[in-house]
Order: sequence, then structure tokens, then C-alpha cells
Amino acid sequence: MNLFKLRRSAAAVAGPVQSPTHEARPSPLSREWLMPGRERAPQVFVRGQGSWLWDDQGHAYLDFTQGCAVNSLGHSPEVLARALGSQAQALINPGAGFHSSALLALAGRLCQSTGSDQAYLLNSGAEACEGAIKLARKWGQLHRGGAYHIITASQACHGRSLGALSASDPLPCNRCEPGLPGFSKVPFNDLAALHAEVDSRTVAIMLEPIQGEAGVIPATREYLQGVEKLCRELGILLILDEVQTGIGRCGALLAEQTYGVRADILTLGKGLGGGVPLAALLARGRACCAAPGELEGSHHGNALMSAAGLAVLDTVLAPGFLEKVQDSGRHLREGLSRLAGRYGQGEVRGQGLLWALQLREALAQELVEAALHEGLLLNAPQADVVRFSPALTVSRGNIDEMLQRLSRAFARLHSHQQVRREATA
Repeated sequence: MNLFKLRRSAAAVAGPVQSPTHEARPSPLSREWLMPGRERAPQVFVRGQGSWLWDDQGHAYLDFTQGCAVNSLGHSPEVLARALGSQAQALINPGAGFHSSALLALAGRLCQSTGSDQAYLLNSGAEACEGAIKLARKWGQLHRGGAYHIITASQACHGRSLGALSASDPLPCNRCEPGLPGFSKVPFNDLAALHAEVDSRTVAIMLEPIQGEAGVIPATREYLQGVEKLCRELGILLILDEVQTGIGRCGALLAEQTYGVRADILTLGKGLGGGVPLAALLARGRACCAAPGELEGSHHGNALMSAAGLAVLDTVLAPGFLEKVQDSGRHLREGLSRLAGRYGQGEVRGQGLLWALQLREALAQELVEAALHEGLLLNAPQADVVRFSPALTVSRGNIDEMLQRLSRAFARLHSHQQVRREATA
């Protein structure tokens, strides 16, 4: 049985629509009420703590996805629960037309800690990338003769809003949606191709320091530093999408710090809220050109979201925290490398606590399902890549337990392959 195939069968929806009787209605927790979106595992989770999740049947799962790096401090961290509870009792949302002390405090803390000049808070990384596109094109109108064209990288994924999708490659996050004009894509880590694409229409180059959805593909240091130099020489903007790599994920507050570069515009999301929907658009120097009303939104930077962001940021910036992330990342990388060698798999790549294991065959989803049977939650961004993005607070013990469960998942997968081979022999 495919545990991830949750849509109703054709037979279940065939025939005329009938008003269901009271007895025929699905239970309140049935998946029948949920509009089809992304595929989900069948488990219904009811509790989380640190690196662990428990479902409604009482089964425990070791979570090495953490919502694709959203839960930066793990599940239900005390510091975040305390901040949310305290803020909820005082003020949740004064309205988009008003300031709150939490909003101003988070904006100031973000700018001071990242060396930025202005911050704008949003709900999601896709919105932050959308805002970066708008800001760059506004700057092009003011300072580059109306230039609007933005160059991105092949296999990039900047989110699922229309503008962000247009800046992304057709896979994996943009399978069929039509894009907006004004974007072009060149191979990642190819500085010559990027240089050849720039012309008088170009206003910015927009890149992920590490391409997460493409399979955790890091930019080389020479490439990213070369891109920054190119932008400075030609007078165009550098936009870094750090939605997945920022807020300590790579062992530094920002991945750009590990490369020795400095962007004009930065986008943050995922881990910034620690599980609460929160993102940020940061601008530096000449890129600070937004006017009131140009970056409108609904609940951007309400007091509750901002309190969550402050709690996460204060934790990540505490003395010794990022050093521990680096140490845990080395331990995870070494363990994955040993496992890859034992089972004849490919390279292990990444930074900090964002890693990928390259498989020799396109069996990533099958491995994810085998791991689920072992009580381990993993993610497959590509058909032959398994991704690991544990909590930044993950312990060595958690990592060792994950490696044991992953080893059993490999054994389970190989057993299934052997059965299939014997059945077709």
C-alpha cells in the first residue's frame, strides 16, 4: 500500500453527487474534508517535543525534516511557547496599519544582527522572494534606466507565489504554472554563463547559496564570490534567497557569512518563526528604496509572529549556539558518509545542519517510506536524493539514533528489492 497516496479513488467519486446522510459523513478528523494539495503521510500527529513527534495512536517518530527546516528549535521549544503565551496575553495583532513594540524590536534585531538597513516582515518565504523581486525592479526604475530583468539559476526554487514561481525552474516546485516575463535562468555554479546573460535590461541576480529543493546543491565559494564581484562591477543588485539557509541552518546566522559575500537584498523565512509563519525581506544601502504601500500584505509582522521571531533569533544568537550547530553538523555528515559507504550510495553534501545523501538509484521516495516504517521522518526533494534538516538543537544521541533507523530502512529497502527481483526472475 502506498502510504502517501491520500486522494480518493475514482470509484469513490464516480456517479452523481448525493447529499450525504448523517451516518455517511466522515469523522471530523477524516482526510476527506481536506482539499487536495500536497501528498501527506497518513499519520495524524498530536504532540511534539524537540526532535520527536507522536501520532494519535501513540507511536513516536524521530523527525529529521522539521517541516523542511521550519522548526529551527525543534517541536514546541519552551522558549517559543513561553514567548507566544506571554505575547498572546498582551497583544496579538493591532492591525497592519499600526506598529507594535514586538514588530519594531524584531525589525531592529534583524537589521543589527545581519548588518542590514531595513527589514520588512511577511508571512512566508515565497512572499519575501516576491517582495525582493518588487524591490529590485523598483530600484531598476530609479537607478538603472527602468531595468527589470532578473537572472536566476537553473533548478532554483524561490517559492510558490506567481512572481517567485517565475524566478524558479520548472521543477520541483513549479511543474505547470505559467511564469511572468522578465526572468532568465542559467546553470548554477557557472559564472561564465551568468556573465554572458547580463545585459542592459538586467537589474539583479537572484540565487540560493544552497539549492535546497534541487537536492542540497551548495554554491562553490569561487562562484558566489564571483557573482558578487560581477554585480559590483556592473552596478546591479545581488539578491540572496536564504529562506532555507538562514537563521543558523548552515552554522552561521546567514549562509552568506560562510561564503564571505554580502548581498544587497536578503530573504528569510522557514526557521525565522520556529514553526510560526514568519518571513523577512532585508535591504542594505542602495537597495532601500521601498515606498509606503508598495509591499502590502495581510498579517505581516503582527505582534504574535514578531514575538516568535525574537525568541528564535535571541536563541540562535546566544553564545555557543552556532558552534554547537557546526559540531552537530560534522557529526551528522560523518555518520551519513559512513552509512553511504556501507550501502554503496553516493556523496553526502551540505552545510551546518542541512545535508543530502545522493542515492545511486531513483529510490529516494521508497527509502523515505521505509524510514517511516522505522519511525523516522525524512524528505526526498529529488527522486535520487534524501534530505536531512533536523532541529538546530538536535543532540548527538538523536543523530546516532537516526543513523541506526536509517540503516534499518536501507536494509528494509534492499529486502523489498530482492523480493521484487525474485518475483520477476
